[in-house]
Amino acid sequence: MTTYLKIIAPLFVSFTLLSCIQEDKGVAQKPNIIYIMSDDHTTQAFGIYGSRLAGLNPTPNLDKLANEGMIFDNAFVNNSICVPSRAAIITGQRAQTNGVLDLEGAIAPEKQFLPIEMQKLGYQTAIVGKWHLHEEPAAFDYYTVLPAQGKYFDPEFRVRGEKSWPNNIIKTEGHSSDKIMDITLDYLKNKRDPEKPFFLMHHFKAPHDDFEYAPRYEDYLANTFIPEPESLYEIGQHGSEATRGKNDSLTRTIGSSVSHRNLIRNQAMNIYWNDSTIYKKYRNARDIDPKEYVKWEMDSIEREYTSKVYQDYLKKYLRCVKGVDDNVKRLVDYLETEGLLENTIIMYTGDQGFMLGEHDYIDKRWMYDESMRMPFFVRYPEKIKAKSRTNAIINNTDFAPTMIELAGGKTPDYMQGKSFKTILETGIEPDNWQNATYYRYWMHLAHRHQNPAHFGIRTKEHKLIFYYGKYWVDTDDPNATWNKESWGNDFANHTPPAWEFYDLTKDPKEMNNAYKDPKYQETIADLKNQLVQMRESLNETDKNYPHIQKVIDEHWDD
Repeated sequence: MTTYLKIIAPLFVSFTLLSCIQEDKGVAQKPNIIYIMSDDHTTQAFGIYGSRLAGLNPTPNLDKLANEGMIFDNAFVNNSICVPSRAAIITGQRAQTNGVLDLEGAIAPEKQFLPIEMQKLGYQTAIVGKWHLHEEPAAFDYYTVLPAQGKYFDPEFRVRGEKSWPNNIIKTEGHSSDKIMDITLDYLKNKRDPEKPFFLMHHFKAPHDDFEYAPRYEDYLANTFIPEPESLYEIGQHGSEATRGKNDSLTRTIGSSVSHRNLIRNQAMNIYWNDSTIYKKYRNARDIDPKEYVKWEMDSIEREYTSKVYQDYLKKYLRCVKGVDDNVKRLVDYLETEGLLENTIIMYTGDQGFMLGEHDYIDKRWMYDESMRMPFFVRYPEKIKAKSRTNAIINNTDFAPTMIELAGGKTPDYMQGKSFKTILETGIEPDNWQNATYYRYWMHLAHRHQNPAHFGIRTKEHKLIFYYGKYWVDTDDPNATWNKESWGNDFANHTPPAWEFYDLTKDPKEMNNAYKDPKYQETIADLKNQLVQMRESLNETDKNYPHIQKVIDEHWDD
């Protein structure tokens, strides 16, 4: 017996040690996940999306990273505004389910589902940069986040500490894109447990307006002519009475513009407040005949002035993008030097798209593609083929389920998004995959951008939008309340309800609203049926907003 124990004991110890080593190795091999998101970085400002700006090579480092993985051509936001987009990403839920309709919405720690689920899977979790969901990001193990929008220069950050949120503040010096990356690199080098996989959300402030770039980029593109969209000067048949008014009566107030067109908010106003005799002449001309303005807008002097504003606008924006691109290279270089790159899943996106002068619009909020399309790509050589691309439709509620499943988990039942892990790994869109996405912008005529509230459906071939043009409260009720921070306050400006339909196969730039075209009536009817079904299945109806539902019912068959 003693001889037997002498033989078997060492074998048992060896087997136990081997099992532990294999278990440790298994944990070590679990992929790290880094989710990088910039603010308002739109697909037009990439090389990989082939826009008019691609020839400028604005994102060489991001393009390289994207080409080492899978690029998504049909990634869409549910609501093209910062807080609702971020809420959808962190919860995997739509607006009426997670409760965030506008910029004042907040996500409490118990509803910060993505880091909670990642922790269950053995991940240490961290978030650095822009947060903007108001409550403390306490579900993360580590956080260093900007207060609200934060500052471009010498930003302050809120951190976990002895004082209660939000009173623990650290101050930094420099540009936000650099400082946010400094903090991320410090976390990776010094703050994390190297024995555990990490899930890191790195959020740039840039290139959110007003596009304050680091001084080292002052000469970048200085002598370059930036290609301009044709729709900056030509309206065509884009839009509807909801966005243009009857006989173009709303063109001077709806949709913040590059040119002087919008008298309430325009980029010319931001840059050259008193520099133009034209602006001085027309800035208070609210009663100018819209038709006369359209003639004036096409005047060579106004075109020259608009082009000057546009060039300045885009150069500032692209210099912010350049700072993001260069800082991503810093991260990739670190991961490669430390031997972490190949076992780290890297996702990159913007929190929504952005209008870069298309249809003479700035900002986002619209359901037009430049605003609702998100750049999105994923790199993970072990499972994702390099130089792969997909046109499968995904939206930002799908991000959390996908990251959870890539980490080895299962999508929770309470999430409305769907994992596209299979698409990443096979390049094949499943037979039952979604063929459309739903969009909803709630903040009617808010923040002087003057975008009417609307919702709609987007498939690979078509887009249908309904502008309901009413507030979400009964404004005839003296006791009615509304969110004055995020919603317009001028009750007189109930814009007219209207539909827009675009055939994206023939009209990808959305220049021709074909809603009244007889040849599309069957397609439009089908899209309306799909829209009803989606609103029901996603808990996105207006049953709690009867005044909106009344408008919908009255104008559904217009």
